[in-house]
Amino acid sequence: MKRKRFLFLRRLESFLFIVVFLSVFGFLAYRMGTTNLINTIMNTAHDLLMNTVFYIMGITVLSGALGKLFIEFGVVRLLEYILSPLMRPLFNLPGVASLGGLMTFFSDNPAIINLARDKKFKSYFKPYELISLTNFGTAFGMGLIVITFMIGQGFYKGAFIGFAGATIGACFSTRIMQHLTKKKLQKLKIEYDIPKKKYISFKSSGNLFERVLNSLLDGGKDGVEIGLSIIPGVLIISTFIMLITFGPENPEIGYQGLAYEGVPILPYIAGLFKGLFKLLFGFNDSELIAFPITSLGAVGAALSLVKIFIAKKLITGN
Repeated sequence: MKRKRFLFLRRLESFLFIVVFLSVFGFLAYRMGTTNLINTIMNTAHDLLMNTVFYIMGITVLSGALGKLFIEFGVVRLLEYILSPLMRPLFNLPGVASLGGLMTFFSDNPAIINLARDKKFKSYFKPYELISLTNFGTAFGMGLIVITFMIGQGFYKGAFIGFAGATIGACFSTRIMQHLTKKKLQKLKIEYDIPKKKYISFKSSGNLFERVLNSLLDGGKDGVEIGLSIIPGVLIISTFIMLITFGPENPEIGYQGLAYEGVPILPYIAGLFKGLFKLLFGFNDSELIAFPITSLGAVGAALSLVKIFIAKKLITGN
Protein backbone atom coordinates (compact mmCIF):
# COMPACT_ATOMS: atom_id res chain seq x y z
CA MET A 1 0.00 0.00 0.00
CA LYS A 2 2.77 2.41 0.94
CA ARG A 3 4.69 1.53 -2.21
CA LYS A 4 1.65 2.22 -4.39
CA ARG A 5 1.14 5.57 -2.66
CA PHE A 6 4.82 6.41 -3.13
CA LEU A 7 4.69 5.55 -6.84
CA PHE A 8 1.49 7.56 -7.26
CA LEU A 9 3.05 10.63 -5.62
CA ARG A 10 6.18 10.30 -7.73
CA ARG A 11 4.15 10.09 -10.93
CA LEU A 12 2.00 13.01 -9.83
CA GLU A 13 5.12 15.02 -9.10
CA SER A 14 6.53 14.20 -12.54
CA PHE A 15 3.26 15.16 -14.20
CA LEU A 16 3.03 18.48 -12.35
CA PHE A 17 6.66 19.27 -13.16
CA ILE A 18 6.07 18.67 -16.88
CA VAL A 19 2.96 20.85 -16.80
CA VAL A 20 4.73 23.74 -15.03
CA PHE A 21 7.87 23.44 -17.17
CA LEU A 22 5.97 23.39 -20.47
CA SER A 23 3.66 26.19 -19.30
CA VAL A 24 6.52 28.54 -18.38
CA PHE A 25 8.76 27.93 -21.37
CA GLY A 26 5.79 27.49 -23.68
CA PHE A 27 4.59 30.96 -22.72
CA LEU A 28 8.08 32.43 -23.22
CA ALA A 29 8.40 30.70 -26.60
CA TYR A 30 4.96 31.96 -27.61
CA ARG A 31 5.91 35.57 -26.80
CA MET A 32 9.50 35.49 -28.05
CA GLY A 33 9.46 32.78 -30.69
CA THR A 34 11.08 29.38 -30.11
CA THR A 35 14.23 30.17 -32.07
CA ASN A 36 14.65 33.55 -30.39
CA LEU A 37 14.12 31.98 -26.96
CA ILE A 38 16.82 29.35 -27.52
CA ASN A 39 19.25 31.92 -28.96
CA THR A 40 18.59 34.31 -26.06
CA ILE A 41 19.26 31.59 -23.48
CA MET A 42 22.53 30.60 -25.15
CA ASN A 43 23.69 34.18 -25.74
CA THR A 44 22.81 35.27 -22.21
CA ALA A 45 24.62 32.32 -20.62
CA HIS A 46 27.68 32.89 -22.83
CA ASP A 47 27.83 36.61 -22.06
CA LEU A 48 27.44 35.99 -18.33
CA LEU A 49 30.25 33.43 -18.41
CA MET A 50 32.71 35.55 -20.39
CA ASN A 51 32.00 39.03 -19.05
CA THR A 52 30.74 38.42 -15.52
CA VAL A 53 31.89 35.07 -14.13
CA PHE A 54 35.52 35.48 -15.16
CA TYR A 55 35.49 39.04 -13.85
CA ILE A 56 34.18 37.86 -10.48
CA MET A 57 36.64 34.95 -10.51
CA GLY A 58 39.50 37.42 -10.91
CA ILE A 59 38.27 39.18 -7.78
CA THR A 60 37.83 35.92 -5.84
CA VAL A 61 41.38 34.79 -6.71
CA LEU A 62 42.94 38.06 -5.57
CA SER A 63 40.76 38.41 -2.47
CA GLY A 64 41.34 34.74 -1.62
CA ALA A 65 45.11 35.24 -1.79
CA LEU A 66 44.86 38.38 0.35
CA GLY A 67 42.61 36.68 2.88
CA LYS A 68 44.94 33.68 3.19
CA LEU A 69 47.87 36.02 3.65
CA PHE A 70 46.03 37.85 6.42
CA ILE A 71 45.29 34.55 8.14
CA GLU A 72 48.86 33.26 7.81
CA PHE A 73 50.50 36.34 9.32
CA GLY A 74 48.06 36.92 12.13
CA VAL A 75 46.14 39.89 10.77
CA VAL A 76 42.88 38.01 11.20
CA ARG A 77 43.95 37.03 14.71
CA LEU A 78 44.70 40.68 15.51
CA LEU A 79 41.33 41.77 14.15
CA GLU A 80 39.70 39.01 16.17
CA TYR A 81 41.38 40.38 19.32
CA ILE A 82 40.08 43.86 18.52
CA LEU A 83 36.56 42.74 17.64
CA SER A 84 36.10 40.12 20.38
CA PRO A 85 34.74 42.58 22.98
CA LEU A 86 31.94 43.51 20.57
CA MET A 87 30.68 39.97 19.99
CA ARG A 88 28.72 39.49 23.21
CA PRO A 89 26.92 42.87 23.31
CA LEU A 90 26.14 42.89 19.57
CA PHE A 91 25.54 39.25 18.67
CA ASN A 92 25.35 37.48 22.04
CA LEU A 93 28.25 35.27 20.94
CA PRO A 94 31.62 34.53 22.52
CA GLY A 95 34.55 36.63 21.35
CA VAL A 96 36.04 33.82 19.26
CA ALA A 97 32.98 34.08 16.97
CA SER A 98 34.65 37.13 15.41
CA LEU A 99 37.07 34.68 13.81
CA GLY A 100 34.15 33.06 12.00
CA GLY A 101 32.91 36.42 10.74
CA LEU A 102 36.37 37.34 9.48
CA MET A 103 36.91 33.97 7.80
CA THR A 104 33.63 34.20 5.88
CA PHE A 105 34.29 37.86 5.06
CA PHE A 106 37.63 37.00 3.44
CA SER A 107 36.30 33.87 1.67
CA ASP A 108 32.72 32.54 1.48
CA ASN A 109 29.87 31.26 3.65
CA PRO A 110 31.18 27.65 3.87
CA ALA A 111 34.17 28.89 5.89
CA ILE A 112 31.92 29.08 8.95
CA ILE A 113 31.04 25.39 8.47
CA ASN A 114 34.69 24.36 8.55
CA LEU A 115 35.21 26.31 11.77
CA ALA A 116 32.02 24.98 13.36
CA ARG A 117 33.34 21.44 12.79
CA ASP A 118 36.53 22.26 14.67
CA LYS A 119 36.23 20.79 18.17
CA LYS A 120 38.38 23.46 19.76
CA PHE A 121 36.40 26.24 18.13
CA LYS A 122 32.93 24.97 18.95
CA SER A 123 33.87 24.27 22.58
CA TYR A 124 33.48 28.00 23.22
CA PHE A 125 29.79 27.94 22.27
CA LYS A 126 26.59 26.81 23.83
CA PRO A 127 24.54 24.67 21.41
CA TYR A 128 22.07 27.43 20.50
CA GLU A 129 24.95 29.88 19.97
CA LEU A 130 26.71 27.46 17.65
CA ILE A 131 23.59 27.03 15.50
CA SER A 132 23.14 30.81 15.26
CA LEU A 133 26.47 30.96 13.40
CA THR A 134 24.32 30.07 10.38
CA ASN A 135 22.95 33.61 10.43
CA PHE A 136 26.12 35.25 11.67
CA GLY A 137 28.42 33.73 9.05
CA THR A 138 26.03 34.21 6.14
CA ALA A 139 25.78 37.93 6.86
CA PHE A 140 29.50 38.39 6.16
CA GLY A 141 30.02 35.70 3.50
CA MET A 142 31.91 36.92 0.42
CA GLY A 143 32.03 40.37 2.05
CA LEU A 144 35.45 41.26 0.70
CA ILE A 145 34.49 40.01 -2.77
CA VAL A 146 31.22 41.96 -2.84
CA ILE A 147 32.80 45.17 -1.55
CA THR A 148 35.68 44.86 -4.01
CA PHE A 149 33.25 44.22 -6.85
CA MET A 150 31.10 47.24 -5.96
CA ILE A 151 34.12 49.49 -5.58
CA GLY A 152 35.22 48.29 -9.01
CA GLN A 153 31.90 49.58 -10.35
CA GLY A 154 32.56 52.97 -8.72
CA PHE A 155 30.24 52.56 -5.73
CA TYR A 156 32.70 53.27 -2.89
CA LYS A 157 30.31 54.84 -0.41
CA GLY A 158 27.43 52.51 -1.16
CA ALA A 159 29.59 49.42 -0.65
CA PHE A 160 30.48 50.33 2.93
CA ILE A 161 26.97 51.52 3.75
CA GLY A 162 25.78 48.11 2.56
CA PHE A 163 28.32 46.39 4.79
CA ALA A 164 27.08 48.41 7.76
CA GLY A 165 23.52 47.36 6.92
CA ALA A 166 24.54 43.71 6.74
CA THR A 167 26.17 43.99 10.16
CA ILE A 168 23.07 45.53 11.72
CA GLY A 169 20.89 42.88 10.07
CA ALA A 170 23.17 40.16 11.45
CA CYS A 171 22.70 41.49 14.98
CA PHE A 172 18.94 41.01 14.72
CA SER A 173 18.88 37.74 12.76
CA THR A 174 21.47 36.06 15.00
CA ARG A 175 19.61 36.97 18.19
CA ILE A 176 16.26 35.92 16.71
CA MET A 177 17.77 32.56 15.75
CA GLN A 178 19.11 32.09 19.27
CA HIS A 179 15.75 32.97 20.80
CA LEU A 180 13.91 30.46 18.60
CA THR A 181 16.31 27.57 19.20
CA LYS A 182 17.44 28.03 22.79
CA LYS A 183 14.51 26.37 24.56
CA LYS A 184 14.30 23.46 22.13
CA LEU A 185 18.01 22.70 22.37
CA GLN A 186 18.00 22.93 26.15
CA LYS A 187 15.53 20.07 26.21
CA LEU A 188 18.00 17.94 24.25
CA LYS A 189 20.68 18.63 26.91
CA ILE A 190 23.53 18.74 24.39
CA GLU A 191 26.91 19.19 26.02
CA TYR A 192 30.50 19.33 24.81
CA ASP A 193 33.10 17.49 26.86
CA ILE A 194 35.97 19.17 24.98
CA PRO A 195 38.39 21.23 27.07
CA LYS A 196 38.44 24.90 26.18
CA LYS A 197 41.46 26.18 24.29
CA LYS A 198 42.50 29.79 24.30
CA TYR A 199 44.23 29.68 20.96
CA ILE A 200 43.48 28.18 17.57
CA SER A 201 46.54 28.28 15.36
CA PHE A 202 46.39 28.68 11.59
CA LYS A 203 50.12 29.22 11.09
CA SER A 204 51.86 26.92 8.63
CA SER A 205 55.46 25.69 8.69
CA GLY A 206 58.35 26.89 6.54
CA ASN A 207 60.47 30.01 6.18
CA LEU A 208 59.09 33.47 5.42
CA PHE A 209 59.28 33.13 1.64
CA GLU A 210 57.56 29.73 1.66
CA ARG A 211 54.81 30.99 3.93
CA VAL A 212 54.11 34.00 1.71
CA LEU A 213 54.21 31.97 -1.49
CA ASN A 214 52.09 29.12 -0.14
CA SER A 215 49.54 31.55 1.31
CA LEU A 216 49.17 33.40 -1.98
CA LEU A 217 48.90 30.23 -4.04
CA ASP A 218 46.59 28.40 -1.63
CA GLY A 219 44.39 31.47 -1.24
CA GLY A 220 44.31 31.95 -5.00
CA LYS A 221 43.37 28.29 -5.43
CA ASP A 222 40.52 28.74 -2.97
CA GLY A 223 39.46 31.79 -4.98
CA VAL A 224 39.37 29.71 -8.16
CA GLU A 225 37.18 27.14 -6.42
CA ILE A 226 34.80 29.89 -5.28
CA GLY A 227 34.78 31.30 -8.80
CA LEU A 228 34.00 27.89 -10.28
CA SER A 229 31.32 27.23 -7.70
CA ILE A 230 29.36 30.34 -8.72
CA ILE A 231 29.22 29.36 -12.41
CA PRO A 232 26.07 27.17 -12.16
CA GLY A 233 24.26 29.79 -10.09
CA VAL A 234 25.16 32.64 -12.41
CA LEU A 235 24.47 30.83 -15.68
CA ILE A 236 21.30 29.04 -14.60
CA ILE A 237 19.64 31.37 -12.11
CA SER A 238 20.65 34.67 -13.73
CA THR A 239 19.77 33.50 -17.23
CA PHE A 240 16.28 32.51 -16.12
CA ILE A 241 15.83 35.71 -14.10
CA MET A 242 16.85 37.72 -17.17
CA LEU A 243 14.24 35.87 -19.24
CA ILE A 244 11.47 37.14 -16.98
CA THR A 245 12.90 40.60 -16.26
CA PHE A 246 13.68 42.49 -19.45
CA GLY A 247 11.79 42.90 -22.71
CA PRO A 248 13.19 43.03 -26.26
CA GLU A 249 16.35 45.09 -26.80
CA ASN A 250 14.56 47.18 -29.43
CA PRO A 251 10.76 47.20 -28.95
CA GLU A 252 10.22 48.57 -32.47
CA ILE A 253 12.03 45.62 -34.09
CA GLY A 254 10.89 43.00 -31.58
CA TYR A 255 12.75 39.94 -30.36
CA GLN A 256 16.03 39.13 -32.09
CA GLY A 257 17.43 36.33 -29.92
CA LEU A 258 19.92 38.70 -28.29
CA ALA A 259 21.36 38.29 -24.79
CA TYR A 260 19.24 39.60 -21.91
CA GLU A 261 16.00 39.75 -23.85
CA GLY A 262 12.89 38.25 -22.32
CA VAL A 263 9.32 38.76 -21.20
CA PRO A 264 9.03 41.26 -18.30
CA ILE A 265 6.94 39.07 -16.01
CA LEU A 266 8.88 39.86 -12.84
CA PRO A 267 8.67 43.68 -13.20
CA TYR A 268 4.93 43.36 -13.82
CA ILE A 269 4.45 41.41 -10.58
CA ALA A 270 6.79 43.74 -8.69
CA GLY A 271 4.91 46.74 -10.09
CA LEU A 272 1.81 45.57 -8.23
CA PHE A 273 3.77 46.06 -4.99
CA LYS A 274 5.92 48.98 -6.11
CA GLY A 275 5.13 51.02 -2.98
CA LEU A 276 6.24 48.18 -0.71
CA PHE A 277 9.53 47.62 -2.57
CA LYS A 278 10.15 51.36 -2.59
CA LEU A 279 9.68 51.42 1.18
CA LEU A 280 11.80 48.32 1.87
CA PHE A 281 14.61 48.67 -0.66
CA GLY A 282 14.30 52.14 -2.14
CA PHE A 283 13.83 50.70 -5.65
CA ASN A 284 12.58 53.14 -8.28
CA ASP A 285 12.45 50.54 -11.07
CA SER A 286 10.49 47.30 -10.82
CA GLU A 287 13.23 45.39 -12.69
CA LEU A 288 15.52 45.74 -9.68
CA ILE A 289 13.49 43.23 -7.70
CA ALA A 290 15.46 40.61 -9.64
CA PHE A 291 18.51 41.40 -7.49
CA PRO A 292 17.24 40.36 -4.02
CA ILE A 293 15.40 37.38 -5.54
CA THR A 294 18.60 36.17 -7.20
CA SER A 295 20.56 36.83 -3.99
CA LEU A 296 18.46 34.19 -2.25
CA GLY A 297 19.99 31.60 -4.58
CA ALA A 298 23.55 32.78 -5.10
CA VAL A 299 25.55 35.90 -4.31
CA GLY A 300 27.69 35.53 -7.43
CA ALA A 301 24.58 35.30 -9.60
CA ALA A 302 23.22 38.46 -8.01
CA LEU A 303 26.47 40.31 -8.67
CA SER A 304 26.17 39.38 -12.33
CA LEU A 305 23.03 41.52 -12.53
CA VAL A 306 24.78 44.67 -11.34
CA LYS A 307 26.71 45.29 -14.56
CA ILE A 308 23.54 44.73 -16.58
CA PHE A 309 21.56 47.18 -14.45
CA ILE A 310 24.36 49.73 -14.79
CA ALA A 311 24.40 49.31 -18.57
CA LYS A 312 20.64 49.89 -18.68
CA LYS A 313 21.03 52.89 -16.29
CA LEU A 314 18.64 51.40 -13.75
CA ILE A 315 20.87 51.83 -10.68
CA THR A 316 23.19 54.35 -9.10
CA GLY A 317 25.28 54.20 -5.94
CA ASN A 318 22.07 54.40 -3.90
